[in-house]
Amino acid sequence: MAVGIIDMEMASTHNCVTLDTLAEATGVDPNKYRFGLRQEVFSVPAIDEDAVTVGATAAHRLLERTGSDGIRTLIFATESGVDQSKSAGLFAQSLLDLSPNLRVVEMKQACYSATAALQFALGLVARNRDERVLVIAGDIARYAVDTAGEPTQGAGAVAMLVGADPQLLEIEPVNGVWSAHIDDFWRPNDLSTPLVDGALSLDAYLGAFTGAWEDFTARGGAALSEIDYFVHHQPFTKMAVKAHNRLAEHTGVKLGASLVEPSLSYTPVFGNTYTASLYLGLLSLLHSDIDLTGKRIGLYSYGSGAVGEFFTAVVKPGYREFLRPEIVRQTADQRTPLDYEAYRALHAAHERGSQVDYQNPRVTSAPFRFGGVSGGARFYEKTLK
Repeated sequence: MAVGIIDMEMASTHNCVTLDTLAEATGVDPNKYRFGLRQEVFSVPAIDEDAVTVGATAAHRLLERTGSDGIRTLIFATESGVDQSKSAGLFAQSLLDLSPNLRVVEMKQACYSATAALQFALGLVARNRDERVLVIAGDIARYAVDTAGEPTQGAGAVAMLVGADPQLLEIEPVNGVWSAHIDDFWRPNDLSTPLVDGALSLDAYLGAFTGAWEDFTARGGAALSEIDYFVHHQPFTKMAVKAHNRLAEHTGVKLGASLVEPSLSYTPVFGNTYTASLYLGLLSLLHSDIDLTGKRIGLYSYGSGAVGEFFTAVVKPGYREFLRPEIVRQTADQRTPLDYEAYRALHAAHERGSQVDYQNPRVTSAPFRFGGVSGGARFYEKTLK
């Protein structure tokens, strides 16, 4: 039985900041960002947006096309969770008016957890071909100001409907995994922004890739020559290029840039989307002008701390009719650019806890918004008419 991704869609936030704006205000050569990171813009959530609202928006766009019949599990993958106990998926379930006969969980392992969610979803479908699983990967990549991570911020989500006989992508059964305890990136419970060892994170990312690749080949995965295109995790665009070059170096096989470049169109525009970044890269490839029918895609997923996984997917005939690249263009174009002062003020405004109740002003034009805190509990609102 073929299992895989039936359809997928994305969303981002109301605001954005250009890296030219950040560079000018901080006295940095903008080419450091443009060429050193290959980044141009990063998305920033409005005061009434968070991982729940952006994830629910992506899922809403998806379910408008697919409907919700057969969905019995919702997995919300995020490292921007809004509660230490309650799944972000339960907020999304309510906003999306999904059936109460639903298994709902949140998954966390840095940027990797969306791939774990996808693999778990595939297992559920393999057990019962009539079931479908909604996977939401949504995050707000927010770093402390005046740090090396500040220009690599971003926000966004990708929602995927997983099921039998997929019309978009068949996920092949062999995968390679690698994990180790590494303090390259982490966020303790009492901090609102992460701690990062940049050099170690780069080494961990690349080391996990070669480890996952070796496991993939040892388990009988597709040969390198049988993989037509690659999508690598993209905390910033240049990192995926480094990954591609490392695979070529590790295997001794020349891998041209044309095998990875089609997957690199969206991260420069939206920034780091953590759990969603690999799948935003996948959408970038699928939305390209290349005819991918029957092509095999190699995907490398990474999450700091650290876990890496490599797996493959085959593109189904007729896949283009299910894609909506115009949604990505509209999402990018409709954002409100912030000047430096407005961005810094909004960054500080997101430093709020739940000990004092508050209501957020309505800013976002998305179908869902974070209304505020009442009685210590977060509440959300639908803005759909």
